[in-house]
Amino acid sequence: MFRSIVRGCAAGAAGTTALNAVSYADMALRGRSPSSAPEDVVDKVTTAVGHRVPDSEERGNRLSGLGALSGITVGVATGAAVALLHRAGLRPPVWLGGLLTGAMAMAASDAPMAGLGVSDPRTWSAADWTADVIPHVAYGLVTYGAVAAADGDH
Repeated sequence: MFRSIVRGCAAGAAGTTALNAVSYADMALRGRSPSSAPEDVVDKVTTAVGHRVPDSEERGNRLSGLGALSGITVGVATGAAVALLHRAGLRPPVWLGGLLTGAMAMAASDAPMAGLGVSDPRTWSAADWTADVIPHVAYGLVTYGAVAAADGDH
């Protein structure tokens, strides 16, 4: 089981790299700014648990770093969860497993934003959805593909 978790973490890290690459390419091509949602979620969560990031000149930088780290954590943890599900026998074809993995990661990142009132997906435009879905599909395909390959699936 430990090996499956480690493989899943590595697969999730690879998927996170793919998600970031697709997101940054989209920003470069369309000239869109990065989302502040990860920092806003971190700000709300740290405040709610009584450990607010202190006010200082560096506060925005700290929130930005913590927001990015939270995304990496979601990606790596989702990879580990997918590897455990795969080990337990849930082995759809790579295309379907990739889409399901991407949907799982997207839900894990978007649900806290919605729950904390940082963003309301019901109000997103088609461009907003595209900017969220496509990177998560890339994440899912890379992550699930790596998990399946590590287990010898084709």
